[in-house]
Amino acid sequence: MTVMEDAQVLWDYHQLHHEPRDTDIAIGLGSHDIGVAEHAAELWHEGRFPLIVFSGANAPTTVGVFPRGEAVHYTARARELGVPDDAILTETRATNTGENFTFTRELLDRLEVRPASATIISRPYQQRRAIATSRKVWPSLDVVGSARAQSLEEYISSVGDEERVLNMLVGDTQRIWVYAEAGFAERQHVSQSVLEAYRRLVDRGYKSRLV
Repeated sequence: MTVMEDAQVLWDYHQLHHEPRDTDIAIGLGSHDIGVAEHAAELWHEGRFPLIVFSGANAPTTVGVFPRGEAVHYTARARELGVPDDAILTETRATNTGENFTFTRELLDRLEVRPASATIISRPYQQRRAIATSRKVWPSLDVVGSARAQSLEEYISSVGDEERVLNMLVGDTQRIWVYAEAGFAERQHVSQSVLEAYRRLVDRGYKSRLV
């Protein structure tokens, strides 16, 4: 298997292919990927939800890209795309996926907004972990996952850094079982083919985002 063949196995594993549906809110998870904000804006314009909560402070991989914080930059991008101020909330403290949901829930509680359902919007290869985390941290919330529809090649082209994307893809895959074992997320089935592709990529040096 080539590097890209193994990467494709991991990429496919993280795609959930949930059917879009209307929900009470959307939660846009902070990352290096401004496409999260753009996809959230697209879905808002389609009428999928009336309110978007963008959540995220900074991580070492994002501080140079979004110096004011992930959620702040996401909010600015959504406004540029026509989402009005009263349809956006900005949560600026979260530094990991669990905190995205914990702090979003706290923010909504303070505003006496208590959603029953949410569209969880993430970068494409975070979908599985995002949903697994939401179900552990906020089990009463009925969630559907969504991400911009892109191939692995298109995503690498949009980011402009193949090595960075592959390292993050490997890291997100490892977090599926590491975070479940730590109690941060629901357990997910991991097939032998996914494990083998992951191990080959680690052996080839894609280790910078491992925990």
